[in-house]
Amino acid sequence: MTSELRVTDHATPAEEKAISERLQAYSNENFGTSDRRELAIILYDAMGNPEGGLIGRTARGWLYVQMLFVPGHRRGQGLASRMLQMAEREAKIRGCLGSYLDTMSPQALGLYRKQGYEIIGQLEDLAGGHTISWLKKRF
Repeated sequence: MTSELRVTDHATPAEEKAISERLQAYSNENFGTSDRRELAIILYDAMGNPEGGLIGRTARGWLYVQMLFVPGHRRGQGLASRMLQMAEREAKIRGCLGSYLDTMSPQALGLYRKQGYEIIGQLEDLAGGHTISWLKKRF
C-alpha cells in the first residue's frame, strides 16, 4: 500500500470532515466524549447588522475564546469586557472551571490581563516582530 502526502493552500470540506471525524473518534476513545458546545455573543449595530462579538466554545470543563472583536468606533465603551464577562458567566453555568484564549494584539493583551487572565505561554519573533500570547483564567 502506498501513501501520498500533498501540500495545498486549503482542505476541501470533505477532506476537513474526514480528518475531523477521525480525530474526534480518536479523542473520544482515548479521552472520553466531549461536552463541546458553541458559544457566541454578537454585537449588532443600530440597523441590526452584526459588527463584532465573541465566538468560542465550551468543552471538557473550559471556555475557549476563539475570536473577540469590537470595531474601532465602538472601542472604549467596555464592550469587550462585557462580552468576556457574559461568556464566562455562561461557561460557569455550563460547569466550566476556567477560560483560555490567545492574542497577538498588545491592546487585547492588556485588556485580558485586567480581566484576570494570566499568560501561560508566548511565541515571539513572528513576522513583523509580533508575539502571540496564550492566556488562561480560573474562575
